[in-house]
Amino acid sequence: MLTEEDARRLVLAEIDGARGCVEYDLQILRVETLPFGWIFYWGAVWDGQSEPCPRLGGNGPFLVDRENERLIRTTTSVPVARQIADYERRLRSEAHARNLAAKQAVQQRGTATSATAPRPSASLRGLGATGMTVVDRTG
Repeated sequence: MLTEEDARRLVLAEIDGARGCVEYDLQILRVETLPFGWIFYWGAVWDGQSEPCPRLGGNGPFLVDRENERLIRTTTSVPVARQIADYERRLRSEAHARNLAAKQAVQQRGTATSATAPRPSASLRGLGATGMTVVDRTG
């Protein structure tokens, strides 16, 4: 599981990859906490000497998932809120698929166990008013 500081290091490493393409200082500008992790907004920072702060193209924010340790670069052509909703939907879908696979594995083990389990003997003893039946495996 990632901490926010771990996530920040991942994002800074990605931003460092873009530094060679521009002559401006690139930094994380804002971080928002999300239910699954964080969103890091980044861009060029004005150095106080040149023209006002430049606007970059293609600097969509990064989503970082703390549980899966995923770093997702978002696009600037789709609203960020929609991309977050899409990712949350993906997480729910993945969780559903894991749960379904786990259920199927348990069912398969149950089927395999019942097929190989010893069958109860024909000697059954009733417990009267309780309505329960005990399987006597000794006789």
